[in-house]
Amino acid sequence: MNTLLNGRLTGLLALALIVAALPLVLTNNFYLDVAILAGFNAIVCVGLNLLIGYAGQISLGHAGFFGIGAYASGILVTSYGWPPLAALLAGAAASGLLGFAVAKPILRLKGHYLAMATLGIGIIVSIVLRTETGLTGGPDGMMVDSFRLFGVELYGEKVWYWVVGVLLVAVVWLSLNLIDSPVGRALRAVHGSEVAAEVVGVDTARFKVMVFVLSAVFASVAGSLFAHYTGLITPAKADFFKSIELVTMVVFGGMASTFGAVVGAVVLTVLPQALTVFQDYSQIVLGAILMATMVFMPKGLLPTLAALFAQRRQA
Repeated sequence: MNTLLNGRLTGLLALALIVAALPLVLTNNFYLDVAILAGFNAIVCVGLNLLIGYAGQISLGHAGFFGIGAYASGILVTSYGWPPLAALLAGAAASGLLGFAVAKPILRLKGHYLAMATLGIGIIVSIVLRTETGLTGGPDGMMVDSFRLFGVELYGEKVWYWVVGVLLVAVVWLSLNLIDSPVGRALRAVHGSEVAAEVVGVDTARFKVMVFVLSAVFASVAGSLFAHYTGLITPAKADFFKSIELVTMVVFGGMASTFGAVVGAVVLTVLPQALTVFQDYSQIVLGAILMATMVFMPKGLLPTLAALFAQRRQA
């Protein structure tokens, strides 16, 4: 237990050092922009990993909560003049309430039934964002004002890099603390066997709802900040394909691995940019890489590499 705890603390420190050191390596704003987008995806994936990796509950509609956060900030700040921080909190509250409202009935489902139910939530959110043109701008999206905090505008890639980097470290720290708490042990029990967990007194319904709401809030906060950073949001950020992309990042990095979720988000955000050299074949190459990784590393990228490293140390 102490070894595992020390490993997580070491990982958190390593993440903080990498975040602090990256600006020394990223020499232009394009690289910083990619790092920022990777950070947003990583924040969502850390929350989604709590739901999928630790609680064992699938969600194919999580991009909907990302979209709710983004459009809450866009509408409240740009159209109604709300302070950006208040709009961010309102979006997080709306996502949390929606997550709470739908979690209890749909989390009674299992397997592909649960997947279809969560997919339906995401589709409904996406349809609303596309059709309410007077409020959301419809398929073309809407412009979003900059983020101001205590009268100071957050502007430029360097400033936003530090905002996203600090938030990512904080979210990972919160996730690790949750995993090491009684709540985390309850989530692992739910994942292992709901019947066995209920026999020993775990309120499985309460813990599943709790982690679903928390992951929805993480996605909403990332969506709100993303909207202010890019200055433009479209319904595409809340559609089915974005949800699949997020789930793929979690599975690729390694389920039930907080740092694996971060690695998966970073790799699958950066990799498409690197594969542009293949031009028209970039998506084919990306698909081949994902297939090869899942075939030869079924537990995910980071857990497999960690296991190989441990075996070499023992050899």
